[in-house]
Amino acid sequence: MGFRFSLASVLGVRESVERREELALEQVQQEIITVQRAADQLSAEIENAHQARQDAMQDSVPACHLQTMLSEANAAMERKKALLKTLQSLEQRRDRQSRVYQAAHRARRMLSDMADRQKEAWEQDMGRAQQRFVDDMFGSRSQRG
Repeated sequence: MGFRFSLASVLGVRESVERREELALEQVQQEIITVQRAADQLSAEIENAHQARQDAMQDSVPACHLQTMLSEANAAMERKKALLKTLQSLEQRRDRQSRVYQAAHRARRMLSDMADRQKEAWEQDMGRAQQRFVDDMFGSRSQRG
């Protein structure tokens, strides 16, 4: 008869919940990375637009062209502001999800530790039972001989 943990099904559910919460945390992390990259790209785009406008001001360029360049840079800045707001809400979501994951991890870990302790106790009991059997066999043979 092998070791059976009486709460094995509960442990399985806790492991499943922990994995689900971990995946949700990883998804939020990936969204944060995506938004950060987009914000970095917009920063580079804004910098390039400002530099192009500065260069264009050195040449004789029509005012409407300069105005268009300025409008494009302003639009990029507005998109970046929106991305930064999104990033802030994603970071808050990540913090909440991290707490949920940590709670799920602790709950699973508690049952895993309990299962480990019960298995160790079972193994010790089995070892003692085997030793008693060997001792009994030795004792009965020594009484015969």
